[in-house]
Amino acid sequence: MNRFLSHATNRIDAKGRVSVPSTFRSVLSALDIRELYCFQDFVFPAISAGGPELLDRFERQIGGEDPFSPQANQMSLLIHGGGVFMKLDQEGRLMVTDFIRDFTGITTEVTFVGRADHFQLWAPQVFLERQAAAREERRLRGRRSD
Repeated sequence: MNRFLSHATNRIDAKGRVSVPSTFRSVLSALDIRELYCFQDFVFPAISAGGPELLDRFERQIGGEDPFSPQANQMSLLIHGGGVFMKLDQEGRLMVTDFIRDFTGITTEVTFVGRADHFQLWAPQVFLERQAAAREERRLRGRRSD
């Protein structure tokens, strides 16, 4: 298995750590990801997390732009200014820092959401609401006769 799929919700412990779901840890291990690049998602109130190659992909995109262009500067603000590196502890837990809490609204639980080559950290209720809205939008599009 080399994709992050499904979702799971885990409680934050008294020390501010949350266990990354075992299926996600298995993917991290299979892909030999030892350090997570985490950034504030561009669309959702979620933190996206993946291996260093995720940051590399964004930096290649920036490198293809004029370094002084608004597009390159905006992308740098998002991926560099809105990103950090984090590590799991020996037990597969991630520290839920203010960087995560302030952007997502996470309080006592974290929903981990698979996004194929990376995963996201969400406040559980916000994830359920956004997923239901996306499902409804897709359902309505399917009923249209364009």
